[in-house]
Amino acid sequence: MTLHIETPLIESCTMSVTSGRSVWLKLDALQPSGSFKIRGIGYACETCLSRGARRFISSSGGNAGLAVAYAGRRLGVPVTVVVPETTTERAKELLQLEKAQVIVHGTSWQEANAFAQSLIDVSDAFLHPFDDPLLWQGHATLIDEVFRSGLKPDAVVLSVGGGGLLSGVIEGLHRNGWSDIPVLAVETMGAASFNSAVRAGHTVELEQITSIATSLGAKRVCEQAFQWSKDHPVRSVVVSDQSALSACERFLDDHRILVEPACGASLAVVYENSPELKSFSNILVVVCGGATSTVDQIRVGEKSR
Repeated sequence: MTLHIETPLIESCTMSVTSGRSVWLKLDALQPSGSFKIRGIGYACETCLSRGARRFISSSGGNAGLAVAYAGRRLGVPVTVVVPETTTERAKELLQLEKAQVIVHGTSWQEANAFAQSLIDVSDAFLHPFDDPLLWQGHATLIDEVFRSGLKPDAVVLSVGGGGLLSGVIEGLHRNGWSDIPVLAVETMGAASFNSAVRAGHTVELEQITSIATSLGAKRVCEQAFQWSKDHPVRSVVVSDQSALSACERFLDDHRILVEPACGASLAVVYENSPELKSFSNILVVVCGGATSTVDQIRVGEKSR
């Protein structure tokens, strides 16, 4: 049994016409927890359960926390999620719907995470949002599914936050013999920890996250993601918040699927026909999702920019 589903792979007529190339969408926004996160977190939770874990602990009020809560409910394991005071009521409501215990602590994810770590007992498993080899192994199944479909893209476009999806996708490319396929790693200005690492030649910690795409708001990208930037053809792309928000609205009109600004960052590269796409005629875009996003949040964000 796997906790994730095999998601649709479709060609987008509107995005293909807009960009002048074939654009294929891997629709992981349709995962039961609302994002790609359930691939890796589901695998990690199953693995931890087999090793004797009796409770799952998370420190994310976003997609990772929701994936842990969903996995725990499906596996019959209690889940505690510690979230900062900035977490939206919508996110807390979704976590509670999945029967998770929600603890609000601190003004930042760092404070919430430190408190979550203090709760860990010998029979508990802590599920990191992005920095765990089990997660990357699970996220790699996304590429396994594309490989089985018979489609080989010229490039993969995806969003980068902490680097878990990037690490998993590249692991999937390599284990399917596609180590030659480049990846366009997209971030928004104000949350570009991967771009900062690439430019510096080592991981660096951002002073603060100023982007509206809070799901991309890891102040430091994981070491594995940075290592892949040296061992695999990865191109770092940075877009504006406005571009990401506009892409969310266009995607909702085109495909009737609402995604968060973090996902909109990747879509913006295609909608705006970014120069980085120039040499590719057949691209795969990972539509990573966003369970807590609402239309009002997207529109309010656009008005404030």
